[in-house]
Amino acid sequence: MIFNRLRQFRQQVYEVIGRSRDSLFDLMDAILTSPNLSSFVRVSQSPLFRREWPSVYSGLKRARLPQAKLMKQLTEQVPTEGPVLLSGDTTVWPRPDAVTLKERTFERSKGGQIELAQSYSTIAWIPEEEGSWALPLRQERVTSFETPVSKAAFQLKHVCRQLHVRPVVAYDRAYGNAPFMKATDGVEADLLIRLPGNRCVWGTPPPYSGKGAPRKHGVKFKFNDPDSWPPPDATIEVDDPKLG
Repeated sequence: MIFNRLRQFRQQVYEVIGRSRDSLFDLMDAILTSPNLSSFVRVSQSPLFRREWPSVYSGLKRARLPQAKLMKQLTEQVPTEGPVLLSGDTTVWPRPDAVTLKERTFERSKGGQIELAQSYSTIAWIPEEEGSWALPLRQERVTSFETPVSKAAFQLKHVCRQLHVRPVVAYDRAYGNAPFMKATDGVEADLLIRLPGNRCVWGTPPPYSGKGAPRKHGVKFKFNDPDSWPPPDATIEVDDPKLG
């Protein structure tokens, strides 16, 4: 059953790819089955790449991938019953020596260093409670005229339009800000976002007293100051098998 679904999925993807579909399909199989690729030319040496090495370059040059159709094939693999969990994040790929590469931007690497790089934004379906397997639904480079926040909001809107269920989408603290919340307002999804430990939020302002300017904020809630925490509306406790 699983292999039949895989064959059907591969055939559907093959049909929508368009130009250079044969060389692109061999290229994808070669990359997916190669544990380590020291150079781009090594892709053409894979047993699954059944063409001469120039086809690696010509196939990529001629290809015009229909992104909307490909994303539709991917979102159709997401189940329509039960809770659906998605996750979004940005990955930085340092390219300090690629002097001829266009669209390099200054990015902060994992070690905190600032270097020339390209960043990629991904939104993926997380099908399992354990493990690291995920199905990317949309993965794109963040251009020099975009931000990780604007790209993530764009991807979330397009993915949710294709889904038949309302997903829960998890994001890291880099997305816990007003620009992202405003950009995703109205999207059919429930967002679960981690906020920085030093963040401050404000309650609803009190009713206008009739004197002076109306207050813009209510009570201050500072995450790292327990004295500022208001009484909780509800409390939930869970028992994790690993964390307790």
